[in-house]
Amino acid sequence: MAVSDLHKYPRPSVAVDVALLTVDEGRLKVALIRRESGDKSGELSLPGTFVHEGELLVDAALRSLADKAGVCGFHPRQLHVFDDPKRDDRGWVLSVAHVDVARVEDLREAVERENIQLVDVELIGNLPYAHDEIVRKAVDAVRRSYLENPDPWGLIEQPFVLSQLRDLHESVLGHQLQRDTFRRQMEPMLQGTEETAVPPPARVGGEARGRPARLYRHN
Repeated sequence: MAVSDLHKYPRPSVAVDVALLTVDEGRLKVALIRRESGDKSGELSLPGTFVHEGELLVDAALRSLADKAGVCGFHPRQLHVFDDPKRDDRGWVLSVAHVDVARVEDLREAVERENIQLVDVELIGNLPYAHDEIVRKAVDAVRRSYLENPDPWGLIEQPFVLSQLRDLHESVLGHQLQRDTFRRQMEPMLQGTEETAVPPPARVGGEARGRPARLYRHN
């Protein structure tokens, strides 16, 4: 087929949408924007944009985070192509969904400026353009990654005690974990240090309670 024949075939528009997840107040949350104008004005959605001619998908994803959510410095990864022709009532639009996970501290300024809202992933309800499906796909992918690795998205500050890592996993997975089972699963993937953490002060008397906890690092 000659290149000149390509114009004979109908082509969809291509968009990128980014599910930016974080852990806040012990819950897995997603960054949503309030659409200010145009289609679906006033509704919450993921930050997204149409891909410009000659633009790389990742560059479009970064542009959507900067322009729509007011955040920079992230590394979104391709998640899935959502190609249902009816997903967007404006026309035939393919969405190349991306996912990233950020420390909540890196999103505070955008939250304070009201560029984004952090919404519990279990409470998002229906979002336009099937964005709720994108969030569910992103949550599944991130949760699977935490079942297999200590901290694949770098959310915890190192070094850390094992209870801190377990708290993180429980926040991401959305349920409690058995302490000994978690230790047996994670310790082979961690590097113990010579350091220990001082136990927190007791509420009465202000003295430390219990033995110092071992500190760990991960690759």
